[in-house]
Amino acid sequence: MIRHILLIKFKASVQSSQITAVKTLFETMPDKIEGVVDVEWGLNDSPEGMNKNFTHAVLMTFADEAARAHYLPHPQHEALKEEFVPLLDDIIVFDYPV
Repeated sequence: MIRHILLIKFKASVQSSQITAVKTLFETMPDKIEGVVDVEWGLNDSPEGMNKNFTHAVLMTFADEAARAHYLPHPQHEALKEEFVPLLDDIIVFDYPV
């Protein structure tokens, strides 16, 4: 399996309804793309103050490297990016095998 972590900092102008719409797009990926096993969405609540203004996280699980390779150019992923990327102030993407 492959874990795909996104740490997200949205632009200050982004509305909560836009964030909710993006959350829904992410959470429906397992139903739309074979090999996407699971998606978790979270809002930072660490009391340590070490998040460097990143407020949200997405944790995706792919069945294997082939599933990740299938996901990256997939039309549903491209559609998600069209909605998501314009809202970003910054993002960190980190993948690792499990």
